[in-house]
Amino acid sequence: MTVVTGAGDGIGKAYSLELAKRGLNIVMISRTLEKLQKVATEIEQATGRNVKIIQADFTKDYIYENIEESLEGLEIGILVNNVGMLHNSLPCRFLNGADTDENLINCNIISVTKMTQIILKQMERRRKGLILNLSSGLGTFPCPLYTIYSASKAFVCTFSKALQAEYKAKGIIIQVVAPFAVSTPMTMYQKPNLITKTAEEFVRESLMYVTVGEETFGCLAHEILLIPLWVFHSDRLQEVFLNTFSTYLKRNWKRP
Repeated sequence: MTVVTGAGDGIGKAYSLELAKRGLNIVMISRTLEKLQKVATEIEQATGRNVKIIQADFTKDYIYENIEESLEGLEIGILVNNVGMLHNSLPCRFLNGADTDENLINCNIISVTKMTQIILKQMERRRKGLILNLSSGLGTFPCPLYTIYSASKAFVCTFSKALQAEYKAKGIIIQVVAPFAVSTPMTMYQKPNLITKTAEEFVRESLMYVTVGEETFGCLAHEILLIPLWVFHSDRLQEVFLNTFSTYLKRNWKRP
C-alpha cells in the first residue's frame, strides 16, 4: 500500500493515480474532504484499486496521532511525502511576504519528519520500503525572493540524504525529488512547455529514476536546467526578476 500526502490535486494526485495504475492500493491524505472523496472515486473507477482517505491539515501540528491511528494495521510499502506550500505565489523579498511562516514550516518540514517517523518504523521491521520526499529545484541552492520556501525545501534535501545513509543497508530506498516547474495549483497552473511539465508527465518520468540515487530532479528537462548562482544573487537581476517574472507568471496563469 502507498501513502501520499497532499494527494487532493497536483503532484500528489498524479502520484496516487499513477501508483494505483501500477497495482497499488492508495491512502490519500489531504486537507479538503470533498476533493479527496472526488479524487478517490475517480482513481477507484479508473484503476479498480482500493483508496482510503484521511482528512488532515498539514499546517497544523496536532494531526499526527489521528493519522497514525488511521494507518494502524496497514502494510505501507511506499510513502510519498508530497504536501507543501509556497510562502508567496509570486517572488518577493522576505519582509514583504505573507505572515505564514509557522504554517509553511509545519507543512513543508514537520510533515516530512512526522510522516517518515510513523511509517519508517514498519519499513525497518520488514527491511524494505520506498520513501519519496518531494523537495524543489529551488531547495538545491539558496534562492532569494523565495527565501523561506527555498530554505524549507533545502531541509527536505538534507534530511532525505542523511536518512538514506542511515537506512540504506536495511533495504529501504529514501530519495529526494526536486523538480523545478510543474503545472499545479501551487504554481498557478502555469502553461506546460518543454520545461514546465504537467503533474502527470512529471510523475510518470520521475518514477523511472527511483533507483538511480538519493536525489533526482525527476525529469531530464529539469536535470539539465543549470542556472549559475550569481544570476539569482545579483541585486540588479533580482529587480528584473521581481518585475518581469511576476508578469510572466500572471500572464501564463492557466485556470483549471
